[in-house]
Amino acid sequence: MRMLELRRVTKSYGQGTSEVHALREVSLSADEGEMVAVMGPSGSGKSTLLTIAGTLEEPTSGEVLIAGQPVAGMSRGARARLRRRTIGYVFQDFNLLPGLSAAENVTLPLELDGLSARKARVPGLAALQRLGLSERAEHYPDQLSGGERQRVAIARAMVGDRRLLLADEPSGALDSANGEAVLRLLRDACKNGGMTAVVVTHDAKLASWADRVVFLQDGRVTDQTAPAPGPESLLAPRDAR
Repeated sequence: MRMLELRRVTKSYGQGTSEVHALREVSLSADEGEMVAVMGPSGSGKSTLLTIAGTLEEPTSGEVLIAGQPVAGMSRGARARLRRRTIGYVFQDFNLLPGLSAAENVTLPLELDGLSARKARVPGLAALQRLGLSERAEHYPDQLSGGERQRVAIARAMVGDRRLLLADEPSGALDSANGEAVLRLLRDACKNGGMTAVVVTHDAKLASWADRVVFLQDGRVTDQTAPAPGPESLLAPRDAR
């Protein structure tokens, strides 16, 4: 199943001489079980692509489909339910609530969707355990390191039955070992759990864990790699393959 599809999506801000084109007719798709990395220089439109894919912003033109359903035809309530149940989002600045513990931050989407705190705690703790944070579950964000806060944000995005994960620099606050561990976890969730992931990263080594890499430049898709057999060979020189 095609979990995410952007069709000729354009996003502009401002008008007249101050108009800025963040995206220019971008087409991108990601299938169930696929992990797609998005790379490009600062200002190329990577973060805007994610916010539109996650229904946090509307495109100026073009279509966005989630699991085959056009987002444009959904009510505000339907979009909110889609974000709670289907889409997990990892923000660059984590967006953790300071008054909630790590476990409470992770379980919040499930509770907002009607699950009791007691029942939500089970998958919440399981998500934290997968990211090596079991012993930090009752700590508050200001008691955690930047890398730990990043992993809590990733656990929150993956908790429950999320089918589409959108991650903006998910390894940005992590050292190389933890960054690779997180990308390995995301890849495993795609390959063995059927999740779809679209990951913005500046690190080519981490992007090599993806099935496909999409390159953005000035709001346009300039290139895509073909799928490769292994995570370490994806970005290898063509004559070495």
